[in-house]
Amino acid sequence: MKNIFLIVVISATIISCNSKTKYETIIRNGMVYDGNGGVPYKADIAINADTIAFIGDLKNVTAKKILDATGMAVSPGFINMLSWANETLIADGRSQSDIRQGVTLEVMGEGTSMGPLNPTMKKQMLDGRAEWNTLGEYLTWLEKKGVSCNIASFIGAATVRTYVVGEADREATPAELDNMRLLVKQAMEEGALGVGSSLIYPPGFFANTNELVVLCKEASKYGGSYTSHIRSEGNRLYEGVEELITIAKEANIHAEIYHLKASGKANWNKMDSVIRRIEKARTEGLNITADMYTYLAGATGLTASFPPSLQDGGFGNLWKRLQDSAIRMQMKMAMNANATDWENVYYGAGSPNKVLLLAFKQDSLKKYTGKTLAQVAAIRGTSPEETAMDLIVQDSTRIEVAYFLMNEENVKKQIALPWVSFGSDEGSYASEGFFLKSNPHPRAYGNFSRVIGKYCRDEKLFTLQEAIRKLSKLPATNLNLSKRGELKVGNYADLLIFDPSKISDHATYDKPHQYSTAMIAVFVNGVLVLKDGEHTDAKPGRFIKGPGYKTAG
Repeated sequence: MKNIFLIVVISATIISCNSKTKYETIIRNGMVYDGNGGVPYKADIAINADTIAFIGDLKNVTAKKILDATGMAVSPGFINMLSWANETLIADGRSQSDIRQGVTLEVMGEGTSMGPLNPTMKKQMLDGRAEWNTLGEYLTWLEKKGVSCNIASFIGAATVRTYVVGEADREATPAELDNMRLLVKQAMEEGALGVGSSLIYPPGFFANTNELVVLCKEASKYGGSYTSHIRSEGNRLYEGVEELITIAKEANIHAEIYHLKASGKANWNKMDSVIRRIEKARTEGLNITADMYTYLAGATGLTASFPPSLQDGGFGNLWKRLQDSAIRMQMKMAMNANATDWENVYYGAGSPNKVLLLAFKQDSLKKYTGKTLAQVAAIRGTSPEETAMDLIVQDSTRIEVAYFLMNEENVKKQIALPWVSFGSDEGSYASEGFFLKSNPHPRAYGNFSRVIGKYCRDEKLFTLQEAIRKLSKLPATNLNLSKRGELKVGNYADLLIFDPSKISDHATYDKPHQYSTAMIAVFVNGVLVLKDGEHTDAKPGRFIKGPGYKTAG
């Protein structure tokens, strides 16, 4: 029956086409993976302006531009569900590291977003160079500046909290909470996708469940989603998942877990129970999904090794506290304790040998890039804990590091889940210029290629059509986006041509600035951004509005 159904579907899609019909672009003879997870089929695809105009047999039809995709896969563009390209796209709008993997939409807003900004926040944003006040204004500004990829964002729950409450460790008053709700309302009407939270870091850590429910109820009115770096991925993983499910239920909202994982060896055995709990919630009618990256190390600030209670008031207060000998002793003890009231990723890593230093602001410290905390401690002759505190004081930043926390068995288990999509949790870089002064996590250059190359083709965890569904239609559906994530006549022409037999990632922790290969062509809104594997410098990316967007007036 499946084969008969497929023939009927294809017959309905492949209609006759007059040889006099003209199209701007035709992609010939590709194997079409439409994003729905069904069996692929051979067909031609025509593009006019920014839209897919025809899918079928075009052998007798001419076009201004013809691409031969014989032997290649043709698919929808991929969606990066957790992007930190907020600032890297300002520096370089080409989005090289992601475009070369087939990413056509960057989704930002994990806990913090580029707006709204009060006067104090605006002074701190990009050293006072921000030309916007709201999230919608930022995304509009970035589109006008020029980006090769499409862009979208959640409004950060921590950003809203900072705007109204500041960075203090206290509950919001009823009046403050109502002001926060109104900021979410404004952002949803400007085109935000929903509310994003990050609950292991201050000030997001200071928000209670009720605060998040109130914000999510507002987003839900507009068809938005809630997506969260849950409150714990380690010792209190069950509780973190349960909180997200509670928020989804009380706010009547789709909820997604950012970078699903069981963090720390002592917690690896929890993943099966977590999966069962999520699937139970789904059978009960709750729309719970997750995304992930395909590596064993996470990346965040070295400050994540410190308890949130000592970060009350923001980074400036932490910086001052780190110069107090009594507090430093308290900090050192906390770093080596198996905490139950906060997410101690330093302890979870198990050793300073599993904490890799990635990026510094000060030139004098860049020599430590690519070294472990243990190695730097040995060089400097101080304990790993003292070294961590000293480095943060000297760099005056949170310092980007990678923590090796996960195991391959769980990664494979999670990747195969039908409700899991993918996010890099990284910026989008170029292997040139000032980007080379620091080391990003290799997931910036390889996360999406690994899904197809390593886990689909080489390890055969799922079919190619399922991999593509999880990279395109699934996230588009979760985000409530129309005309994206699927190859269909009338949809926007975000599409890829690639060689599934050769697609590979090459970035490593030692040498992360290496592009993935075998992505032949990338179209964004009908414009060729990658041709024969090389960037065209085109910047047709757009601000993709969420379901609550309202035009002015």
